[in-house]
Amino acid sequence: MIKRIDATKEAIALIQILKEKHGELMFYQAGGCCEGTQPQCFEKGGFYQRMGDVCIGTVEETEFWVDKDLFEYWKHAHFTLKVIDAFGAGGFSLETPLKKTFQIEYRIFTPEEEQDLEAVKYIE
Repeated sequence: MIKRIDATKEAIALIQILKEKHGELMFYQAGGCCEGTQPQCFEKGGFYQRMGDVCIGTVEETEFWVDKDLFEYWKHAHFTLKVIDAFGAGGFSLETPLKKTFQIEYRIFTPEEEQDLEAVKYIE
């Protein structure tokens, strides 16, 4: 099965730091402006998803949720979670006090990959 999301070593290290401080985590990638331009990291349950939102997979046992409308647009893309040294928009994400920002890099799946993608789960 082809994963829909992976992470860089730096992103994994930051997730581990945040888990030590905050416990279980979750990611949410919205489709709007401001906070919607980057994935947000919350304590698990710290953000309530909308009906139809999609979990595209996990990174370090942390679910990565995507806005239902954004998923429709990007469902043919692989997500790579990375982190940069920067202060993200709004500062709602847990990495903000560490002067870090999670980002997503996209690439389109090949036709062969599309045939063997991991299943997603939806909020119902």
